[in-house]
Amino acid sequence: MLSFLNIFWFVIHNVLIVFNMFGWIPRRTRRWHLAAIGMTLFSWLVMGAWKGWGYCWCADMHFDVRRELGIHRGESSYTELLLNQIPGVTVSRNFADVLTVSVLIGILICTAAVWCRDRRIAGRSEGRHMPQ
Repeated sequence: MLSFLNIFWFVIHNVLIVFNMFGWIPRRTRRWHLAAIGMTLFSWLVMGAWKGWGYCWCADMHFDVRRELGIHRGESSYTELLLNQIPGVTVSRNFADVLTVSVLIGILICTAAVWCRDRRIAGRSEGRHMPQ
């Protein structure tokens, strides 16, 4: 069962990461993306206030499973774990944290930009149909 859970958390967490990174692009997934980013920020900031800033519930669950399997190598962030899986690559926690926060800032900027653009376009199209 632990081997299944290891794969399960690896897949679920990576799908969430990829969706957080790119879910803002297709118009049909933007509301789901906003919810996913909101949950991620809630975990990092609100839960993180008690468990440590940047706390990720998915990473915590996955690390618990990896420890039970005896394959936890001491990484303390999921980004660090992922990058260290690449042959010949070893990154520090600090590098992983800077990369993670930089990507998050980029995601938030892109998300805000498309939501603002969509609102501006919607406002213009509504204005065209108004009698003058």
